[in-house]
Amino acid sequence: MSRPTLAYKNQPDWSKLRRLLWLVPALLLLVGMFTTYYTVPSDSVGVLLRFGKYSSTEEPGLHFKLPFGIDELIVVPVRRQLKLEFGFYTPGFTNDDQVAFEFEDESESEAEKAMLTGDLNSVVVEWVVQYHVSDARLYCFHVRYPGQTLRDLGEAVMREVVGDRTVDEVLTVGRQDIETTALERMRKLATEYQLGVGIDQLQLKNVNPPTPVQASFNDVNKAQQDKESMINVANGEYNKVVPKARGVAEQMKSEAEGYKLKRVNEALGDVASFKAQLEQYSKSPAVTRTRLYLETMKEVLPSLAGKWIVDKGVTQLLPMLPVGGSAGGQEVRK
Repeated sequence: MSRPTLAYKNQPDWSKLRRLLWLVPALLLLVGMFTTYYTVPSDSVGVLLRFGKYSSTEEPGLHFKLPFGIDELIVVPVRRQLKLEFGFYTPGFTNDDQVAFEFEDESESEAEKAMLTGDLNSVVVEWVVQYHVSDARLYCFHVRYPGQTLRDLGEAVMREVVGDRTVDEVLTVGRQDIETTALERMRKLATEYQLGVGIDQLQLKNVNPPTPVQASFNDVNKAQQDKESMINVANGEYNKVVPKARGVAEQMKSEAEGYKLKRVNEALGDVASFKAQLEQYSKSPAVTRTRLYLETMKEVLPSLAGKWIVDKGVTQLLPMLPVGGSAGGQEVRK
């Protein structure tokens, strides 16, 4: 007799499992297809790593790479203006290194912007640094945290520059010099540290005294402004009055010089005339004497209208008609 065959109800269907095994290569192929290409944005470059080691720097556009994590891509925005904000922040930022504190923690911001000047006064300084990535390879591999390193560098430089100046320079006239000096030092240090970045601009936003003493500083500034205003008004009056007085003095001097020249020339003319008459008189005294007498009478007599000139010996005057429109006359004895 033959042994009866036992039937197992839960025996697996190996044919279905073999069909499912084909899904694994298909899935791997699909994953490989989607991981063999990548796109670099127009404002960036792609730093390609192969097995974690630098391979190449790719320009914007569509590129291909080895799949399954063999090649990795780091996108670096080299054509974009980046900025670091110190002591404040602008909401909606996209650069993780732009601020150094969380929104709910303002204590770090206060510590970052509190500084000490060279004359041991406290000031609150807020500033912005604008930069760009100049070398993607250095930026990714030479320094572990380039953005945070640049923040620390900017804060150290600003504290050094502010510490070399008085509080009056920091708050008033020294702002432009602080910006220029700090920018030059940051550029130099960024190059020495090989951060792979270029510093474009450094700008002071707000420079104020600490809040507890701000009212006193405002009073001092107001007094200084009033002082400057009064000095300017005084200088204006000086510039108005003194040049005018100098002009009047120059005018008087010019008039005196002119009067002097006039009198001298008149005297010289009189002397020349007298010498000429003397020379003619020496040649013919009688004729010259008579001519001088007649010329003198010609000048004097017209001013004697209404007067009769007679000799002393005349004792009786005949009635005479008015001469020259005069109704009468006075007797002048000679």
